[in-house]
Amino acid sequence: MTVTDPSTATASTAHVRPGTRPPRGGRSNGQWKVDGPEPLNGNETWKQEDNGLNVRERIEQVYSREGFDSIPTQDLSGRFRWWGLYTQRKPGIDGGRTAQLSDDELSDRYFMLRVRSDGQALTPERLRVLGGISTDFGRDSADITDRQNIQYHWIGIEDVPEIWRRLEAVGLQTTEACGDTPRGFLGSPVAGVAADEIIDPTPVIQRITEKYLGDLDLSNLPRKFKTAITGHPSLDVVHEINDISLVGVVHPELGPGFDLWVGGGLSTSPRLAERIGVFVSEGDAVDVWHGVISIFRDYGYRRLRNKARLKFLMAEWGPEKFREILETEYLGHPLPDGPPPAPATGPGDHVGVHLQKDGNYYVGAAPTVGRISGTLLTRLGDLVEAYGASAVRLTAHQKLVVLDVPAARVDDFVADLEGLGLTARPSPFRRTTMACTGIEYCKLAIVETKQTATAAIAELETRLADLVEDGSLDAPILLNINGCPNSCARIQTADIGLKGQLVTVDGEQVPGFQVHLGGGLAAVDRDEAGLGRTVRGLKVTADDLPDYVERVVRTFVDQREKGETFAVWSHRAEEGALQ
Repeated sequence: MTVTDPSTATASTAHVRPGTRPPRGGRSNGQWKVDGPEPLNGNETWKQEDNGLNVRERIEQVYSREGFDSIPTQDLSGRFRWWGLYTQRKPGIDGGRTAQLSDDELSDRYFMLRVRSDGQALTPERLRVLGGISTDFGRDSADITDRQNIQYHWIGIEDVPEIWRRLEAVGLQTTEACGDTPRGFLGSPVAGVAADEIIDPTPVIQRITEKYLGDLDLSNLPRKFKTAITGHPSLDVVHEINDISLVGVVHPELGPGFDLWVGGGLSTSPRLAERIGVFVSEGDAVDVWHGVISIFRDYGYRRLRNKARLKFLMAEWGPEKFREILETEYLGHPLPDGPPPAPATGPGDHVGVHLQKDGNYYVGAAPTVGRISGTLLTRLGDLVEAYGASAVRLTAHQKLVVLDVPAARVDDFVADLEGLGLTARPSPFRRTTMACTGIEYCKLAIVETKQTATAAIAELETRLADLVEDGSLDAPILLNINGCPNSCARIQTADIGLKGQLVTVDGEQVPGFQVHLGGGLAAVDRDEAGLGRTVRGLKVTADDLPDYVERVVRTFVDQREKGETFAVWSHRAEEGALQ
């Protein structure tokens, strides 16, 4: 672990921006390069006592052989995350008890296991391996997450070494899929194939992951660190809500490269990333990524975990100071000024059939809120191979994209995808609805999400069919459903975002949601990202969710001005219209 001498650093309270607050009474923020590396809380103590990456050997040599009861608490609830493992929620514990019970009381003896894709193409062989792991070890569970991961449940500790062996045999991994680490990278699902691509980010992602995943110098960060890299003009990696994003642009003199964004993140304190204002060439991209994550390691706040994401440092420093520190302390040279990304050219989920630059097609297909299975993954691998397509990539919207489908076979392929439950022509509600894991497996959740979302989609497809058919609803409504306040399903950046909580009805607490309205990320109909609006007291029960969405969408259609989007309307509408 490398820690720079704090005596050489400048004070963290310099250049404090309006709206941010330095630590009270001169208290340390726990910044290594300012305050020194002495741990200021229990999490920082155990991370320094033994790096999370070291737990793999114990899993392979001890815990998988001696069983669940042999795992000490600090490894089980802490260091296991460095290898993509969380204990899942014990069945039968209702949402009212989530905040009342300890992690140990909430935890089952099984694990969620997260597999990184890092923008990689999942070949038929890889798909079959992913499917086989699910059916052999995970009760056929599998979800596509909005971080382009595959997520299993019901994993026993005894099976983890064999799972790792199978994954690594085909170039996949769970290394640092969770924990205070550089987590899974978002990459453009159509990298290298799209006819309108600005720059292929694949080589940059590969170089970073090969060089830095598993690097002990970067495996003890203040909190998680999320990366997104795209070269596609649809802006398909939700760049405004990552710790670092590199977004494809064309510099008027230097040609194709990337625009640098830093400091985004949602959860309970949402903040959109800011442009640093520099142009990053492909040759500089790896060093710039390493510089940004190193700033986070050295200057990130470690005293309080709820203030430890990079977005809090960015709120204090601002882009000008961040650029100065990056260039002078970490790169050793200035970066050229650069242009911002152009407005998005199309939907970033890539659903539908699209011509590639080589004459083949890529086909984007939608499962329902990311829920798939091991059986489906295996059958998908077989189907991709049978049609002579090359691979699948996952999207940041819980969708998947099949690459290199031969032109003469597209229609048949799309029909056979439908047979797997994957549609390239989804309804607007199936296409744009996302849901997190929810109370089914997640220890933080308060309400159920996946089935609630699935049922709502089916209802809305019927109830609002008339608006879709007559063109009144000419743009999809993004509906994101989250089981708790932590926003894994990005509730603040949806047209309708639903934050899980218990709602009191006739003196009884029932599952429900607080409603956020009018959020969104840069898209075809929106030049800039913005967070959703909340209306005091606006809550809806899970059972009444379809009624509420139908009501507010019909009100929007009745009241909208010509060309007005749902997001714009919901920010200007009277509160009564949003009830």
